[in-house]
Amino acid sequence: MDEDSIDIENLLSTLDSQGMAGFTQTFFTDFEKGMDAVNLEHLPWLSELQKQTWNGVLCLGMGGSAAGGDFLSTLSNHAGETPFITHRDYRIPSWWNPSWLVLATSHSGNTEETLHATETALKQGATVIVIATGGMLAGLGELYENCYLIPSIGGQPPRTAFGHLFSRQLACMQHLGILPRQSEKEFESMMLRLHYASDANDFRKEEGSDILALAQALSTQTLALLGPQELQPVLIRFKNQINENSGRFARIGAIPEMNHNEIVAWGGIGEDGDPAREEQAVLFITWDGISPQVRKRVDWMIEHTPTDFAWKVHGEGPSLLEAMLHHCIVMDWLTIALALIHGKDPAAIAPILALKGHLAN
Repeated sequence: MDEDSIDIENLLSTLDSQGMAGFTQTFFTDFEKGMDAVNLEHLPWLSELQKQTWNGVLCLGMGGSAAGGDFLSTLSNHAGETPFITHRDYRIPSWWNPSWLVLATSHSGNTEETLHATETALKQGATVIVIATGGMLAGLGELYENCYLIPSIGGQPPRTAFGHLFSRQLACMQHLGILPRQSEKEFESMMLRLHYASDANDFRKEEGSDILALAQALSTQTLALLGPQELQPVLIRFKNQINENSGRFARIGAIPEMNHNEIVAWGGIGEDGDPAREEQAVLFITWDGISPQVRKRVDWMIEHTPTDFAWKVHGEGPSLLEAMLHHCIVMDWLTIALALIHGKDPAAIAPILALKGHLAN
């Protein structure tokens, strides 16, 4: 299908049953409003928790609700002082104790793994902050004294709600002094650039055609996402969006770790490597803050990876936070474009719903 022959408006009206493109367009405004929603006026209990210190933060969640915990972890690894561990399971780690704050996130408030783990932690004396739109998780604050709720915004598919959820997670950690806070000027400048990035990657507009062209190039290839260790949360979320929005497989590799094993399968230096390597499409996910040695590794990989389908996707902005948010914008537009090209409704998740039905019975 030639890019010029793609009738985007027709594909959107035919396939986009839940307005995924519209939710993607509002990602940066969702994030901005979410940051503003977490304050002492609306959540006075924050002032009490500000007096406490924590050995770490255990982030409970699944899917898109867990992605924010990964982002918090890499931000703290980069410029914080407190460890963050994201845990995706029914159980809590055996090493956990009440000196660790628990951050439980579920868009619906009914994610069974998160609900079960949160209740277990509360019964063991945890202080828990819940971020949810409602559901059983949001009601735990009425049952447990040390459980506090930050309400989120509903009415949309969970994977489109990352702006709502992550902003509340980040703002909460900043208010508690667990993560450093941007100045007001820095925040406003970042939001202005993210606004521009969203418009520039909106494939419904003429200036967004590069995203559509990339989606076209990726439409028949198996996908690999490679990037530096600090962007691993971006790689994971990118993979998940490709899986769920586009209905496609994708695999990830974090540098430098993948240079110690996976690089052999790519071949290109006197070795055959995997037979499918030349048909594999590779997206190198980067940002300005990559360490010099990792930058050398990425450049070497670009030069020696034996495929004609390789692109560098750069996260713009002066900070790691902004680079990660910029990547979120690009990946969401790209994965929706991929879905439309494949004739898939980007909101359709029939296998997930079928499995939930099976578990309920």
